[in-house]
Amino acid sequence: MIKTVFLDMGNVLVLFSHERMCAQIATLCARPTAAVQSALIESGLQHEFELGRVNEVEFGNRLGSALQTTFDRDQLRQASSDIFELNVPLLALLDQVQQNATRLVLLSNTSIAHFEFIRDRFDVLDRFDDFVLSFQVGALKPHSQIFKAALELAECPAEECFFTDDLRENVEQARRMGMVSEVFTSPVAFEQQMRKLSLV
Repeated sequence: MIKTVFLDMGNVLVLFSHERMCAQIATLCARPTAAVQSALIESGLQHEFELGRVNEVEFGNRLGSALQTTFDRDQLRQASSDIFELNVPLLALLDQVQQNATRLVLLSNTSIAHFEFIRDRFDVLDRFDDFVLSFQVGALKPHSQIFKAALELAECPAEECFFTDDLRENVEQARRMGMVSEVFTSPVAFEQQMRKLSLV
């Protein structure tokens, strides 16, 4: 019996676009989008931010240095974070899962800026009992460290945990950790998975 359901955030709870993030930052600093893509994504800076290795001030300073500009912190947070759209059909399903006394835990590769933006913009995170976040753990999925942190919060054995993520490599790692895991493709498919497990 599944007692804890772990869900990814990006392209599961909310849809997002790194391309939109780069374009909005490019507009903010009047630089080519390709230059932002290189300074933010290809350099690994966004990953370092999501790992918690740089804080928000350091993130802005390093990005500004790479692009030969300076950023207002609030403007940069808005440009880099206003890239999410709520996956509305999923909300009713989450409510049903929660009504069955199943713990909901977020397991996400994310930065503090993106997490706080989503928390403040949407109410979807109010449904969750706990959060396992890469910038707090210091590890990104599919590294086993973040899954170990998740299982410590599960309050049940790995085989009583379900995990869904849009990336297959993350799902495969969860399975290696002993969790029941499926690739997230759509709310309809997720509902079918929940019905198989008698969670809705």
